Amino acid sequence: MRKTELRRQTNETTIDLSLTIDGRGKSEIKSGVGFLDHMLTLFAKHGDFDLSLRCLGDTEVDDHHSVEDIGIVLGQAFREALGEAKGIKRYGQIILPMDEALILCALDISGRGFFASTMTLPTEKIGTFDTELVSEFYLAFAREMRLTLHFQQLAGMNSHHIAEGSFKAFGRALKMAVALDPDHLEEVPSTKGMLY
Repeated sequence: MRKTELRRQTNETTIDLSLTIDGRGKSEIKSGVGFLDHMLTLFAKHGDFDLSLRCLGDTEVDDHHSVEDIGIVLGQAFREALGEAKGIKRYGQIILPMDEALILCALDISGRGFFASTMTLPTEKIGTFDTELVSEFYLAFAREMRLTLHFQQLAGMNSHHIAEGSFKAFGRALKMAVALDPDHLEEVPSTKGMLY
């Protein structure tokens, strides 16, 4: 089973994380950032990932360090759980509607960390959450998993719907990419012979 447990401690955050890639979408998340808890719960559910996460961060400063560091640790966890990435399908993509929002997510477990997005969240806040932190999370994740990650916002006016659509789309596209190809279980899906 593809799973891992990680702990990361800095002067800004302490994070404990447990991930099972081949899960049932169960999650127990206490990040200290309410909106991020909601988004990661959706990500785990739509990706069928079992995810347990606890973060004690300096949210008295703001949520930036917690959100970015969780992206770092979660990206590291996926990379570690995949190992050599033998047998994975590698690519995933979806166009996902969330009410008036329509989000395209396409990704490649390439071994190269890259993030690009045309998402424009029209408000600076969703509740108390800084909307610019959505991109900070994805950037940190993509760098640490060494994932090529693209988002295109095809429609959307509501910041919550755009962000929620992106996390659901990300979970579903990543589920597709990490799925095992029964015809190539012992092969790394690259002519290089390796991804990481």
